[in-house]
Amino acid sequence: MSIAGDLIRGHTDAIILARLLRGDSYGYEINKTISTISSGRFELKEATLYTAFKRLEESGCIASYWGDSGAGARRRYYTITAAGKDAYHRLMTEWLETKEIMDKLLRMEE
Repeated sequence: MSIAGDLIRGHTDAIILARLLRGDSYGYEINKTISTISSGRFELKEATLYTAFKRLEESGCIASYWGDSGAGARRRYYTITAAGKDAYHRLMTEWLETKEIMDKLLRMEE
């Protein structure tokens, strides 16, 4: 069963920033990791992923550079900035508060 995109769409930036906190990466690798961690239940569409990269780069949360994969292919790598780390912590706080509220609202008992 895959997770409905609407449930996660608003958290794309936080997901990408969380992956980049672990090290620089490129789009395909980030999406593959997301799919693996979610046991294939969540994947970002390519357009969504690259729109998020553009938005995060324009806001100063990430920076990009060209690197070689070792197999001759050039890839655009992304790295998190200090502003991106701040944004990640803010987004995580928002997520935890939202999750707490949703847990309360969806529980059967009062």
